Amino acid sequence: MSTRSQLVDRHLDGISNIQRKSGLGEGWLAHRYQAPYLRDALLDIGGFVETVETATWWANVPTLYAAVRTAAVQTLTAMATPPLVLCHVSHVYRTGASLYFTVLCKQAEDPVTQWNRAKRDITDAIVAAGGSITHHHAVGTTHRPWLDAEIGELGVRVLTAIKHELDPTGILNPGVLLEPGG
Repeated sequence: MSTRSQLVDRHLDGISNIQRKSGLGEGWLAHRYQAPYLRDALLDIGGFVETVETATWWANVPTLYAAVRTAAVQTLTAMATPPLVLCHVSHVYRTGASLYFTVLCKQAEDPVTQWNRAKRDITDAIVAAGGSITHHHAVGTTHRPWLDAEIGELGVRVLTAIKHELDPTGILNPGVLLEPGG
């Protein structure tokens, strides 16, 4: 057994509901690019499919998983579109992991509002549970309302100082992460 596998096994020992079968990774690798096509087909017939990513420390994975799943189920069920919430660990690090959630349900009459509400409640749950508002897909305008909670007042001041130094005229993505003139 490789050293990496031994480290993973040590982290997984004692955690229930973990499947450790050979071939799971190979199956995923062989079929990973089929999901976007399935998503499009589901959208065409009134299904709703979205994803959310986050990351956290190993000790916090169960808490974060439960918080995100609960937020998605409660919000979408309240809109009469109870979801199926799937999750997998997309990236593994020595200190923690990235959780990648897929949310499937029936489309509401206004699917944009449907997802905006669910995304807001899910992201609030991520922040409250100590997760990151994003993993490797960046913050951008979608996550901007939670940026202060993610990086704190000092982080915002550092970004502002960098922006002023590298973009003194404010032409690079004005207002995307920082308030205009901020």
